[in-house]
Formats: sequence, structure tokens, C-alpha cells
Amino acid sequence: MINLYGLELKKLQELMVKYGQKPYRAIQLYTWIYEKRAASFDEMSDISIKFRDVLKSDFCLSIPKIHTKQISSDGTIKLLLELEDGFKVETVLMRYNYGNAVCVSSQVGCNMACSFCSSGILGKQRNLEPHEMVGQILVMNNLLKEEGKGERVTHIVVMGTGEPFDNYDNVMDFIRIVNAQKGLAIGARHITVSTCGLPDRIRQYSKEGLQTNLAISLHAPNNELRNKLMRINKAYPLEVLMPAIKDYEKEAGRRVTYEYLLLEGINDTKECAQELIDLIKGTNGYVNLIPYNETNKNDYKRSSGNRVHTFLDILIKGGVKATIRKEFGSDIDAACGQLKAKVGD
Repeated sequence: MINLYGLELKKLQELMVKYGQKPYRAIQLYTWIYEKRAASFDEMSDISIKFRDVLKSDFCLSIPKIHTKQISSDGTIKLLLELEDGFKVETVLMRYNYGNAVCVSSQVGCNMACSFCSSGILGKQRNLEPHEMVGQILVMNNLLKEEGKGERVTHIVVMGTGEPFDNYDNVMDFIRIVNAQKGLAIGARHITVSTCGLPDRIRQYSKEGLQTNLAISLHAPNNELRNKLMRINKAYPLEVLMPAIKDYEKEAGRRVTYEYLLLEGINDTKECAQELIDLIKGTNGYVNLIPYNETNKNDYKRSSGNRVHTFLDILIKGGVKATIRKEFGSDIDAACGQLKAKVGD
């Protein structure tokens, strides 16, 4: 069966024509499932009973099931969601003063095998379909509705388990669905996609005509160190990655965010800070410094507060815009680098 939540509006319009319907039927369906939050086709009163029967025969409106739910002391919600084939993925709701952001997973597992990250321990099992990514947002919206405060998901970061650009087409469909005015109507500039650095996909993304944000998981200022931390750098070293980023900025007219995870005594030195300044010189990006969230899967340690702020000061004095990322959900393993979609440990 075809899951309606996985079809962007244009594709749904084309499909409706194949079913002998007018293109506006797709807009009707979008209105019912996203604006009116219909849970079944029987609720769609302005669609003929005959075509509703066709919809029930060929389409579905299923979303992932909540396997487990954890709530952090800071209000962060982490869900382990079960998909229809039994695979499980994690998704996280973070509460900011400007809205509710959901960290979306794009794959079951991850093949990038970054040495500091729990998400790649099991390797990639499969890509997520668009409806499975949309489903993560819908589940969180349902939870927010239950709270009765009139809130909904307002921001999306595709930074959960998986490499989004290793599942490119499905992620693009997902973005168009959640961004569509008739869909979830989440503003493009409230959507961020994070990649460890696939140059061809970065260039392709620059031509999509989207006003979404791009984040680069950098984490090291030179090839020697990045090779140790991120296996992808051996295939696409910095001298290949950085030109792609500059091409993106020129083509898309958007600046990038460089994500930089600080590891005690490894990439948090004053020398690394200066190298980072030199590396990103000539780009319009800014650096998001991320305090490391320790796990029992490796020996990396969190940089001390003094080292984090010294690193930040060097960047700022060197003319680089930089901030320290606010932390969410570390007490429930919901913070950056801790997602692993595994029952138990």
C-alpha cells in the first residue's frame, strides 16, 4: 500500500490524475491529513464514498508506533519508534524559547562510522522512506497536542541517526512535504540538514531551490585528525570538501554551519582553533561548538569548560562567528552523538 504521508504534493497530484481524479484531489487530501489531522479516510466527508473506498484499498495513513518514551529533566523528549517492518529509530524533541525542534533520523543505523558517534555502531540497516521521516514529526505533534498547550513542531534538524545525503531523494521529498504550505507548513529556514561531507550531494543540494539550512559535521581542522575521527574524510578530504562548500554558498546564496565537537586533548587545542580559522577563511559560515556527550562506546572525553571557552575566544578574535550549542537531553542519552536506536544497551 502507498503511505499518503510519503508523497509530496506534486507527486500526489500526478498520482491522482492516474486514478482518474482532478489534481485538486491531492490538495483535499493534504488538507485532511495535515491541517485537519484526519486519522482515517472515513473522516474525509467532502470526498465521495466510492473514492474513499479506493483510498482505503490502495493507500494508508500509518505512522510509527512509540516503543519507549523518555523525558529529560530539561523537558526534552526522546522516542524509540517502531517501524512497520520492526526496525526502530530514535527521534528527539527539544524545547527552545523560540519553538519546538525535532531531531529527525534519516536511516536505520549509519554507514559513516564516525569514531565518536553511537549512531553508526550497528551500521546502516536501510534508508528511511519519506513517510517514516514525516511520521516522526506527526508523532511528536500528537504528543504536543496531548499536552493541551496548542503547541506543535516548529523547527526540524535532520541530525538524528543516519547520513541524510546518503538517502538523498527520500530526504528531499521529506523536506518538501513538511515545508509545503498545504503540508506541515514548517518554514524552510526552520529546517536544517546536517551532512558529514559528501561533495557531489552538497552541490546537488545547492541547486534544489530550497531556502533550508545546511550544516557540515566538520569536527577537525586538518586531514590527519579528521581521518582518525571521520572515515568519510579518507574518501573526501578537506581539499575536496571545502570547494564544494564554497560552491554551495555561491549557488544557493546560503551560509553553512560548521559543527565542531570538542574532544578533550584531541581537537580542542589552541593550535586546532587557529587551523580552523585558516580552514574556513573565505567561506561565510559560522562555527557551532558542541560539548561532547560521553558514551561507554569509546574513550573520548568531554573538553573542560575552560578549554571550550578558550577555543571559542580564539575563533571570535580570529574573525569567526561562533557559538556554543545549548545541550538537551544528555541525561536520557538524547544529546548529539548518543542516538543509537537500540533497545537496552
